[in-house]
Amino acid sequence: MLATIQSGALLGIDAHSVQVEVNAGEHGDPKVFMVGLPDSAVKESIDRVRSALSNTGFKNPETRTTINLAPGDIRKEGPMYDLPIALGMLGATRQIGDEKLAGFLDQYIIAGELSLSGGLRPIRGGLALAMLARQTGKRGVILPPESADEAALVEDVEVIPVRSLDEAVRLIEGELSVQPLDSKQSPFRQPPDAAHWIDFSEVKGQHTVRRAVEIAVAGGHNLLLVGPPGSGKSMIAKRIPTIMPEPTLDEYLEILAVQSAAGVSFKDENRCFARPFRSPHHTISDVGLIGGGANPGPGEISLAHHGVLFLDEMPEFKRSTLEVLRQPLEDGDVTISRSAGKVTLPAALMLVAAMNPCPCGYLGDNRHECRCNPTTIQRYRSRISGPLLDRIDLHVEAPALTFEELRSAEKGESSAVMRERVMEARGVQGRRFLSDKNGSRLTACNARMSHRQIRQHCAINREQGDLLQQAMEELKLSARAYDRILKVARTIADLSGAASIETVHLLEAIQYRSLDRRLFY
Repeated sequence: MLATIQSGALLGIDAHSVQVEVNAGEHGDPKVFMVGLPDSAVKESIDRVRSALSNTGFKNPETRTTINLAPGDIRKEGPMYDLPIALGMLGATRQIGDEKLAGFLDQYIIAGELSLSGGLRPIRGGLALAMLARQTGKRGVILPPESADEAALVEDVEVIPVRSLDEAVRLIEGELSVQPLDSKQSPFRQPPDAAHWIDFSEVKGQHTVRRAVEIAVAGGHNLLLVGPPGSGKSMIAKRIPTIMPEPTLDEYLEILAVQSAAGVSFKDENRCFARPFRSPHHTISDVGLIGGGANPGPGEISLAHHGVLFLDEMPEFKRSTLEVLRQPLEDGDVTISRSAGKVTLPAALMLVAAMNPCPCGYLGDNRHECRCNPTTIQRYRSRISGPLLDRIDLHVEAPALTFEELRSAEKGESSAVMRERVMEARGVQGRRFLSDKNGSRLTACNARMSHRQIRQHCAINREQGDLLQQAMEELKLSARAYDRILKVARTIADLSGAASIETVHLLEAIQYRSLDRRLFY
């Protein structure tokens, strides 16, 4: 007898329909054969399914059984097919009623990893499977509870959690009633844990850096912090998410889709309604940063989608690794081509980088003597290329704190106050781009403006143009830097409530490019 179960396969962060066909009762040795481009983890599911069936009180097929994962030209990965294969075997051996199986399972996409006892473990891509169910007109999905929590955020789709193979069978037979999850009760709807909350009020001094950070977040601009050890660069960077606006539901679904495909959505710290903050170690590989693998999956830049990617000690990263950031920073996504296929992953992120002015870190510090010679300093700085630096909008010096600042008991401005100003500026930008009929899908902030939008929204008068030309010539800036100065000036104007860019806004934006040539050329 032939049984067919609906499931899915992950390609990047998207799911594609897969039919799990199980045919039992064939003549020959009582073996199980699997076809349809399964990888090793999928092939191993046969042993897991056999044990789960036995420990749940069902019989394994006693004849030759063939399992086909269709379509056969898409590679299948991971243990997500355990549950549909087990249900297919029960249907093919008539241990589940044929009519009940067909009538129920044609309307649901099913996935789950089985333990040897028959319990279910979470699988990657639960959210993508729910989106696939909505796209294909299915009634819903049947998933392990941990994966069902994220899938419940998709509207107009029933998400049914099952904890074991036995529960799934009793659900199909009508012996068990399971209510679909309510998306409003999903843990992913909850705000971050206040017990782990950090605040900008804990940052002492560094008023110039705080101002630059506020501008960067208000416009979604990339930021580079340069200063000696202990000046607070990392401390400031880790507090940037506390002043970022809350993501919209559409943005959060994109964030969670990437995290789900990468398998990081099961960690407690990621199960909340917040923007991501990723801080990879400097030993990360090119693939780890940009994504890839035999079947391409998301890397750190995609995991930071709609959030912050923080590169501490940026020159310590391999130069080849840093160079892969060029295209994603410009386009907001990354396309990866491998033998298994080509996928485009989202990467609309805010890059925040920190570095020392020299290898020892004390160049220009009045209280410490720099031990580096000019050749060493030049070699250290040249690890960051000019084209990559062009894509960083604001470059800010973070000087060492004085003893008076360290001893001061006075608290700085809180994250709540800074976030309120950021939200007002983002609101101005949202209304601006909402009325822009030709705006790109990614235009949610000034940093994502197209060239046409720059001409429309960043107009400057003749005197301001002459001023900008003089700055370009003296600092030897590129055409890309010209556009980014205008974007930053537009954000500064939004923060001040100005309808157009004024000279003071333009001068401040130019000031944030002053490190271009002095540090790197």
